[in-house]
Amino acid sequence: MNRPVLVVMAAGMGSRYGGMKQIDPVGPNGEVIIDYSLYDAYRAGFRTVIFVIKHEIEEAFHAAIGDRISKVMDVKYAFQQLDNLPAGFSVPENREKPWGTCHAVLAAKDLIDGPFAVINADDYYGPEAFQVMYDYLSTHQDREVYDYCMVSYLLKNTVSENGSVARGVCVANPDGTLQSVTERTRIETHDEKICYSEDGGASWTEIGGNTPVSMNLWGFTKSFLQEAENRFADWLTENLPKNPLKCEYFLPLVVSELIDEKKATVTILHSADKWYGVTYREDKPTVVNAIKNKIEAGIYPMNLWEEKK
Repeated sequence: MNRPVLVVMAAGMGSRYGGMKQIDPVGPNGEVIIDYSLYDAYRAGFRTVIFVIKHEIEEAFHAAIGDRISKVMDVKYAFQQLDNLPAGFSVPENREKPWGTCHAVLAAKDLIDGPFAVINADDYYGPEAFQVMYDYLSTHQDREVYDYCMVSYLLKNTVSENGSVARGVCVANPDGTLQSVTERTRIETHDEKICYSEDGGASWTEIGGNTPVSMNLWGFTKSFLQEAENRFADWLTENLPKNPLKCEYFLPLVVSELIDEKKATVTILHSADKWYGVTYREDKPTVVNAIKNKIEAGIYPMNLWEEKK
């Protein structure tokens, strides 16, 4: 079995954040959130990282993070571009939004030759999450069905006080595997209750704070890439007429289909670490303070990569 690699989805420009949040410093020496994720991933055993970015941010991304990480890990780049579509399809006029997380992973398809983990560039997952992920990918492989995994978090630990968030809402089977995961693209806190809306905020449905959610920390075998690619054209055929400018091909969609078809099982892994993220610029001080506290607690060194060079 090939050693697991890490795929980092970093193509989004952070429209709600108001800038390129992937390269906005949160650490004492200019470290960005992904520095801490990669440090944790390195400690867990990962040695290769594939950054999925857009050509437009390539130079800035190299300067802010890529060149630094290349001194300690094998760094590769894949590019998520709007026109990377199956034969017979074209980008709708005025479409600017990327095609979603599943499309991002497919951009790295030619660079992956074994098990891989997927993360967002702008989320802090914590050391334990990467350790349980690496351990699982290193010891499991497809048999009669595909053998995937994910790390779940409690919804109440992942919402923002500054606006809506998108989360993959999970339902678990009694044996600890994933029954279903549904992408909820608008989750907010109202009157101390967490709710989601499916109609642009016209109506809201309450959802429990202890509900497990996916933060896009997935573990897959190579089989997932072919399944996702095979389904993309049909997804475009169905969704482009409905929402040509904003429809997105999400990872949870393909995962749920494979579960429903009994072609895959997804083991839910757990981490006691608290998730942090910067969906909005107002979220940044919370993350900066959390990193400061973790440095003071000895979880991270002050100069993050100094000892690894």
